[in-house]
Amino acid sequence: MRAGAGYDVVVIGAGIAGLAAAHALSDLDVLVIDGAKQVGGKLRTSAVAGLAVDEGAETFLARVPEAIDLVTRVGLGAELVHPTTTSAAVWARGGLRPIPRGTVFGVPRSVRSFDGILRPDEIARAGLDLVLPPTGSEGDESVRSFVQRRLGAAVVDRLVDPLLGGVYAGRAEELSVRATAPQLAGIRGSLIRGVARTPAPSTDAPVFATVRAGLATFAAAVASASGADLLLGRLVRRLERTPDGFRVVHGPTPDEQVVEARAVVVAVPAVAASRLLREVAPAAAGELGSIDAASMAIVTTAWRRSDLPELAGSGYLVPAVSGRPVKAVTFASAKWAHLHGDVAVVRCSIGRYGDTAVLHRDDAELVALAADELRETVGFRRAPVEARVTRWGGALPQYAVGHLDRVRRIRDAVSAVPGLAVCGATYEGVGIPACIRTGQHAAAQVRARIAGPTLRP
Repeated sequence: MRAGAGYDVVVIGAGIAGLAAAHALSDLDVLVIDGAKQVGGKLRTSAVAGLAVDEGAETFLARVPEAIDLVTRVGLGAELVHPTTTSAAVWARGGLRPIPRGTVFGVPRSVRSFDGILRPDEIARAGLDLVLPPTGSEGDESVRSFVQRRLGAAVVDRLVDPLLGGVYAGRAEELSVRATAPQLAGIRGSLIRGVARTPAPSTDAPVFATVRAGLATFAAAVASASGADLLLGRLVRRLERTPDGFRVVHGPTPDEQVVEARAVVVAVPAVAASRLLREVAPAAAGELGSIDAASMAIVTTAWRRSDLPELAGSGYLVPAVSGRPVKAVTFASAKWAHLHGDVAVVRCSIGRYGDTAVLHRDDAELVALAADELRETVGFRRAPVEARVTRWGGALPQYAVGHLDRVRRIRDAVSAVPGLAVCGATYEGVGIPACIRTGQHAAAQVRARIAGPTLRP
């Protein structure tokens, strides 16, 4: 890329949302710029004990089309793999209990499904859901208030909150029911009966998928297939309006450089997006500045198989009320056939919204916490033969009460600026397909602005 060169579109952010936007604009002159040294954002893969293991996201929904379609379009269809097991457990009443099949955000299809997870009195309280007068929610509220009103606090603490923690690293009392659990928010009356009426999937196709060599290879393939120029290791400092579009100012103060573009897609987290939009879309910047995020760490460990008991299922969740620092465990080598080897790989997730003290510990301490969790809960012996700690600061946006209305206001403010669009996990879902969908939508938005001749010489 030449200094001062003009582009049809500059995409700020090389996570999967930004890359999806660039791919959707592959017939145009596009520059993707990111402060990191590699593309992919949270899609990062590196070796642990000789196996390529994802450091962030490790799977995506296969029953929605966006990710599967894009994987196929960039030539990795033959590399798609599915879990060997999806059964999971939750830590409850001093042991690992299977999560009831067919639950929707922790709400099962029958009261009997609570056996083993809740105490008898807690089950009795949950059963009142079947006889309480019909209730619903006309506006937004927290997941806790919505579910607890029908089923009681124990169901939220032992099932709903751990599931939300696994996806958002968030807490049920903070998260919006409309944004994070829309299937529940639409139920009027008994939640158990409402979940029981939810149709089962019409196909036996797998629910989840990943790419055999790791999701970083997916991100790299999307970047390559997009044909976009890449400018990595350059933080965007300012975004300015011009009569013909935008000026994108990047790099440290002693080495500031400028790229001009007819249109810009902002595909960075809320805090960074708020900073960049302060001058060009101040109302959107203000709303973005109010979206908080959770930090977390993924401790990936490799164990001698002789030091492990028989592992059942894909892993387990840990409720916040248990007071344990590890919130989720994935038995990666049991879940994925391509991670079978001489050692077994286990990923432990540490960190919940509002609880950052544990993340201030050094890497060795986090590895020790993860190893202690696995020894105490599952019966692992000795110590891991290798470990990797990946820290994700501010990685997971928190969809607080009112989030959907906030996103609507952001999109309205952004759409008032010709040639500007936003995308990413901040808006309508933290999963890979949702991020891809927002990137593709952002690409469609900016096309109208760039119908004229290209700026590039």
